[in-house]
Amino acid sequence: MIPIRRNLHFRLRPHDLGHWHAQGPYVTHFINAMSLFFPEGERYFIHSVRHYRDRIADPALQTAVTAFIGQEAMHGREHEDYNRLLAQAGLPAKELEAHAARFLDLLKARLPAAAQLSVTIAQEHFTAIMAQLVLTDPRLTAGADKRLAALWRWHALEEIEHKAVAFDVYRTVMGRGAAAYVLRSGSMLLTTVGFLGLVLFYQQQLLKADPQVRGAQGFGRFLDFLFRTPGLLPRLALPWLAYFRPGFHPWDHDNRHLLTQMSAVVTQAQRPVLQAA
Repeated sequence: MIPIRRNLHFRLRPHDLGHWHAQGPYVTHFINAMSLFFPEGERYFIHSVRHYRDRIADPALQTAVTAFIGQEAMHGREHEDYNRLLAQAGLPAKELEAHAARFLDLLKARLPAAAQLSVTIAQEHFTAIMAQLVLTDPRLTAGADKRLAALWRWHALEEIEHKAVAFDVYRTVMGRGAAAYVLRSGSMLLTTVGFLGLVLFYQQQLLKADPQVRGAQGFGRFLDFLFRTPGLLPRLALPWLAYFRPGFHPWDHDNRHLLTQMSAVVTQAQRPVLQAA
C-alpha cells in the first residue's frame, strides 16, 4: 500500500510529561525514553532508504519511499517537540538525544549501506509490532493527556501504514538469497538488543534526574507492565520471531484495518489547543 504523508501538529501542552502514565514513573519514563530515540532514529531510517532510491525502478515503490520519508520526517518533528517539553521539566532530554545521534552517526560511519538498511528494516518491524499493541490495548497509553495519546496512536498508525516500504527496498536491492536473509536476521538480533538497551539506559537517566522519583517506587509495576499486564515483551515474541522466516514479508500479517482509527487521531490533532482535551 502507498502511505500518506500527514502534516499534523499535536501542539503538546506543558503538562507533566514526567508522570503521565497510570502505572507510575518507571513505565512513564520507559515510554518517554522511546521518544528520545525517535528524532535521530527517524533521520537514520530516512538516510538508509534514500541511499538506494535511484536503484528503484518500480514507480509504486518510488512513490511509497517518498511518502515514507515524509512520514518519518513528521514523526521526528513531533517527537522533538515532545522531547523539548521533557527538557523544560528539567530532564536530560537534550543530552540523551545527543547520545542517540552519536550512536547512529557511528553506525552510518562504520556500517556498509546494505547493513544500515538491514538495521532499518529490523527496527521498522520492531516498531510495527509495538504499534499493533498500542492500537489494540489502551493500557499502553493509559492515563495520558488525550493529545499525547493521539500522538502515540498517530505514530503507531503510520508505522503500520509504511511497515513494508523499507523492507521492499531491501528486497529490491539485496534480493531474496541466503546472504540477504543472514544479514537481515543478524541485524534483527543486534537491533533488538541495541534498541531495548538504549531505551532502558535512557529510562534510568530520566529516573535519576526526576526529583519526584523515590528509589525503586513503581519498579514492580514496570515489571508487571513488561511481563504480565499488559505483558509487553511476551506479546511481542511471536510476531518478532515471524521475522526470521525465510519468506517473511511485513504484510503477511495484514492489520491495515487498524488504519480506520486515523480519522479520530487527525480530529484530536486539529482541536484547538485551549479546548479541553
